[in-house]
Amino acid sequence: MLNIRPAIPADIPVILRFIRELATYEREPDAVVATEADLLRDGFGLAPDGATPLAHAPTPRFWSLIAEFNGTPAGFALYFTSYSTWRGHHGIRLEDLYVTPALRGKGIGKALLVRLAQIAVEQGCPRLEWDVLEWNAPAIAVYERIGAHILTEWRIMRLSDDALTTLANSR
Repeated sequence: MLNIRPAIPADIPVILRFIRELATYEREPDAVVATEADLLRDGFGLAPDGATPLAHAPTPRFWSLIAEFNGTPAGFALYFTSYSTWRGHHGIRLEDLYVTPALRGKGIGKALLVRLAQIAVEQGCPRLEWDVLEWNAPAIAVYERIGAHILTEWRIMRLSDDALTTLANSR
């Protein structure tokens, strides 16, 4: 039996485990520096103990869904809002979608996408967007089957680490 539900603070260890597994799948196993404390702070406004509210906690910076298959965590989707100036409305930006390898092919990933689409429609969002690595043909095939299309004319630009600091310190 499949169940999709909103994540709660107690899910943070499994979410972080899924993030690390996803990084390994995406060929960057050492890239994850996030901690449980980071996820508790940014997703729930909580201190590292998972219960104490932070004094100046912002609204959640992300939300997450947990997929459970026969009562066992099977995958997750982590998302946040974006904003389209052209559409004049926020959208949903999917950061990570992951299903544990042993449970792939059971419709779990699609069920997570369906729930995200429902959330987007409930909120009046005109868009649900995400990135996919160009070599990930199985994922691309799934996404195209549900009606998604690749925006080939847009390129992602990223400024991070030293380059980000250098620009921030420039005049």
